[in-house]
Amino acid sequence: MPAKASAEWHGDIRSGAGSFAAGDSISGGVTNRSRFEGGPGSNPEQLLGAAHASCFSMELASYLDKFGTPAQRILTNAEVTVRLVKGTPTITKIDLFTVGTVPGLDKVSFEEHAVKAKANCPVGRALSGVLEVTLEAILEPPEP
Repeated sequence: MPAKASAEWHGDIRSGAGSFAAGDSISGGVTNRSRFEGGPGSNPEQLLGAAHASCFSMELASYLDKFGTPAQRILTNAEVTVRLVKGTPTITKIDLFTVGTVPGLDKVSFEEHAVKAKANCPVGRALSGVLEVTLEAILEPPEP
């Protein structure tokens, strides 16, 4: 079943505004200011980061389940960097930061699973044109 999203823009790029929706519960607004000047609102790069972080977390959870060590918790943050490349705004880097609580798993195994998840999550693979994607994986002790 295909995933669906929509976006609409009104006006010129400087003073106009747009909106987006994804699924049943994600929606927001976007402006040139929110995208390039740190103004209030959302931007496409945040949505891309959320998609990458959630896809990565689910892929990592799948690997951990298959290994017999299901996670109590996986928290992943994504930072998406946009820079001008030959005068065109371009996503040049995505940094993934993940923290997992996985009873019965050692740090090395957690990092190995995280590296596999980074290489194989569908959103990450779709972003293969991004010049640099980094990963920092931290294993926390299990909750009592």
